[in-house]
Amino acid sequence: MNTAPRVLSLIPPMTQLNTPYPSTAYLTGFLRSRGIPAVQDDIALKLVLELFSPAGLRAIRDKAKAIPERKRSASLHCFAEHFDRYLATVTPAVAFLQGRDPSIGHRICGRHFLPEGPRFAALDNYIDDAGGDPLAWAFGALGIQDRARHFATLYLDDLADVLRDAVDPRFEFVRYAESLARSQPTFEPLVRALATPPTLVDSTLEKLTISAVDRDKPQIVLISVPFPGSVYAAFRMAQAIRAHNPSIVTVLGGGWVNTELRELKEPRVFDYFDFVMLDDGERPLLALLDNLAGHRPRLNLVRTYARVDGKVRYFNASEPDVPFTEVGTPTWDGLPLEHYLSLLDMLNPMHRLWSDGRWNKLTVAHGCYWKKCSFCDVSLDYIGRYDGAPATLLVDRIEEVIAETGQTGFHFVDEAAPPKALKALADELHKRNRAISWWGNIRFEKSFTPELCLQLSDSGCIAVSGGLEVASDRLLKLMKKGVSVDQVARVTKAFSDAGILVHAYLMYGFPTQTVQDTVDALEYVRQLFVEGCIQSGFFHRFACTVHSPVGKNPAEYGIKLKPLPPISFATNDVEFTDPTDVDHDRLGKALNKALYNYMHGIALDSDVRSWFDEKVPRPTVNRHKISRALSAPYAA
Repeated sequence: MNTAPRVLSLIPPMTQLNTPYPSTAYLTGFLRSRGIPAVQDDIALKLVLELFSPAGLRAIRDKAKAIPERKRSASLHCFAEHFDRYLATVTPAVAFLQGRDPSIGHRICGRHFLPEGPRFAALDNYIDDAGGDPLAWAFGALGIQDRARHFATLYLDDLADVLRDAVDPRFEFVRYAESLARSQPTFEPLVRALATPPTLVDSTLEKLTISAVDRDKPQIVLISVPFPGSVYAAFRMAQAIRAHNPSIVTVLGGGWVNTELRELKEPRVFDYFDFVMLDDGERPLLALLDNLAGHRPRLNLVRTYARVDGKVRYFNASEPDVPFTEVGTPTWDGLPLEHYLSLLDMLNPMHRLWSDGRWNKLTVAHGCYWKKCSFCDVSLDYIGRYDGAPATLLVDRIEEVIAETGQTGFHFVDEAAPPKALKALADELHKRNRAISWWGNIRFEKSFTPELCLQLSDSGCIAVSGGLEVASDRLLKLMKKGVSVDQVARVTKAFSDAGILVHAYLMYGFPTQTVQDTVDALEYVRQLFVEGCIQSGFFHRFACTVHSPVGKNPAEYGIKLKPLPPISFATNDVEFTDPTDVDHDRLGKALNKALYNYMHGIALDSDVRSWFDEKVPRPTVNRHKISRALSAPYAA
């Protein structure tokens, strides 16, 4: 008879709505492989489905009535005016986005079924000069399902705005109360928020959490927090569990914890959680289970914080992590796969992959095989400890997941999937005659030859994303990216020519980056779009973190760090002084505006200076720089 405690892993709001965040699937699969009874639930999805239902809309309307009409936003006015229509359409709209009622798409496309609030104004950007169909360029004469999915997503965005304006100003679809947790040196803002009376969102969250606990009757609850926007909800959930049944052991972990709580000193965190764990959870969980069973002293816990005599103690017995080959296959058993929402918020074919469709998330290897980029948290375990697995094992896992879910789409969530491992994967898929679709993150390195790109396409690769970052050879060298702009152009073109969509991660505001560097980078990006090298991109504002080479050795990058305040809770980002003194935030608006238009094929031939509100220097990049790089021999 198995006497191991029952473990419940929970996904807190907000993470993703189109597919489960994979941390609970990994832990549940691992624990079950060790004979430990483990179950899981996605509270993030359930919260949205509860709020965006007829009962949820009625509750939101009751809150909205208390707001004086003169203070109501445009979203609230539209919601009040068309409330009966919202009430009638919310269930079919959600069912359509879940793929359970595709026929309603025809009515949604007619533009007379769903009420259209302020979010639909974005469609005006696409109306052509002849006054025709505003989305004909994206979907053509067909595409009923995609067109309807875009309209239904705008509809839900309108409702999310109503919820934010009427109920809780902290609410967003992909984050909740993010500002309470992003690099907060003290726990005080979070404590104050947790002490306030619950909003409708909070009370719904608490109800769903207690329902999961009562249904599964766990002795241990794991709450995985990947992002700052899921921290507040995680603490609310733990607060509810402790009030409901204080005998349940609560454990906090996840990507945000691994990054930001490495200097934790705040005892009040343990008013909500019994334990806080860092890095991969497999070994720490096994140690904790041994401890709770009386087989291991507390002193021998692994990478685990606890409160002892009112003070925070960190326990870290020296034990090796569970090898990547032994972590088992993730399982999605217990998660409502048929209820996830395939959203289509952006029409770019590559960009939509993050929110549209349900992807089985897997990892080709643990950590990053490169682990040199100076802006990256390479000192942390999830990046710095590289550990691979043979392709035969990876494809075994793929086949197990397909057998369980019935779905053959995979998103490989590596920091950067190794070229050799991807080639071995393609070889093994071909050997087994196994058809899948997959996409993932890579480095644009020269190992990705045109021949390999074609092989990866044949294996099912539909898209890749990778870091071009600043599109400047000087800064790429300073970043230790190990690539050049010309090389990136050739590699991305090889992927595109193989029929694989390419997304470029871009960055601005890196130390010593000048206005000239920024203008030149945008010119490079423009040319990459013109030449068909990339189809999508996103500009991130550089943030210096305490775990990155820049944060650890700022003088090497020509900057000075500003002193951090006393840290008792979270720390990650650190401000710095750059001698260039450039207003990068102002430049960022122009970069993102230009990129948005480039992704829609607009103004690709315009002078890049036209995107900036201020006078900027002429690009020093030759307008044919990328085309010339592509015509050069491919050097593998």
